[in-house]
Amino acid sequence: MDFTKGDNRFYKEENDKLVAEITYLPKDETVDVNHTFVDQSLRGQGVAEQLVDRVVAEMEKKGKKIVPSCPYVKALFERKPEKYGHIQAK
Repeated sequence: MDFTKGDNRFYKEENDKLVAEITYLPKDETVDVNHTFVDQSLRGQGVAEQLVDRVVAEMEKKGKKIVPSCPYVKALFERKPEKYGHIQAK
């Protein structure tokens, strides 16, 4: 799925309606990923993880680690340490 990059967020709109979004707050050497939203119509399709992957790719380019304060992102990082362990701030 393609996402639009905005100010400290990636998102998807369909018919002028927000259907998916992830937001983050830049800090010194890290970013705090603090919110993930996926509309009911898209749930169960892996969209939230795709949003996380988009942020991870962006932060890897910038050399920043991620602090996952969003409950979904925190749980995903814990569930898949082999995929996200390298990017999570300790």
